[in-house]
Amino acid sequence: MIYIIRHGQTELNNRKLLQGRSDHPLNETGRQQAAEAGARLRREGIVFSRVYSSPLLRAVQTAEIVSPGTEILTDDRLLEMDYGPYEGTDLSHPPEEVLTFFRDFIHNPAPAGMEPLSRVVARGANFMKDLEGMEGNILISTHAIAMKGILEALTEGSGGRYWNTYVGNCEVYRTEWKNGAFSTPEPAFPNEN
Repeated sequence: MIYIIRHGQTELNNRKLLQGRSDHPLNETGRQQAAEAGARLRREGIVFSRVYSSPLLRAVQTAEIVSPGTEILTDDRLLEMDYGPYEGTDLSHPPEEVLTFFRDFIHNPAPAGMEPLSRVVARGANFMKDLEGMEGNILISTHAIAMKGILEALTEGSGGRYWNTYVGNCEVYRTEWKNGAFSTPEPAFPNEN
């Protein structure tokens, strides 16, 4: 089974700033969120044989807390969407083009200078292809938009449904390689979302 987790909270998340590829550590809340996610997974008897993470500190720290003592392999394909000139934007008062994009990812292209969502999906699909047929429990620690890109890639005919789905800090989805394909991702803890 493959478990995909969004990193825990950072101070930029708390301040509602668009952090993208800027490299910030977890804050205390984020560390607690990761510890709680790890405890929930362990209560389910889940032990990870492999752990992959975005190279950004907040994702690596989340992986370390969720699966202590497991080697973490970083992969650039798990990086967050590149927001380009919009990194650090205050989401309480975003520019109109960012607001338009975030209101309806499906019908509005990313503003100039941002990474297109099609590229985010392609990165996620390419990464998941490398996991085809792997056995054991695998953890992937990544970011909100990168995670949605993976979910989009794994869900045939999704039509962009994940782009407007809220994915909270340390929210976990799971998928399984079975009969030559990944299953449709689903929340690992549906009663808590």
